[in-house]
Amino acid sequence: APSTILVADDSFTTRSLERNILETAGYTVRVAADGMEAWLLLQREPVDLVVSDVMMPHMTGFELTSRIRGDKRLGNLPVVLVTAQESPQDREQGLAAGADAYLVKSAFDQDNLLTTIGRLI
Repeated sequence: APSTILVADDSFTTRSLERNILETAGYTVRVAADGMEAWLLLQREPVDLVVSDVMMPHMTGFELTSRIRGDKRLGNLPVVLVTAQESPQDREQGLAAGADAYLVKSAFDQDNLLTTIGRLI
């Protein structure tokens, strides 16, 4: 069965773009419009990897990553943060929260995303 990826982003455009890229690559995709929605979905159904934006209402990608890492059942779930935040401090904060990879949207390219996911799944 194909791996299932959860995409969390408050931008409909970004969610749609990432979903299309991942479905075209053969993954099953679930989507959430913010970190809290993503967290609730993770309680209900298993996924193999999370791709999350950082700046979202209700719960940021940093908070979502920290919660995943602190959860007994979900602790080893790979998390890729995709963000517009380019500063080294943001990258450090993302990795400190426990993200496995940190991709910047301005340098976003689907090969990079798919390679990163392929390495982690």
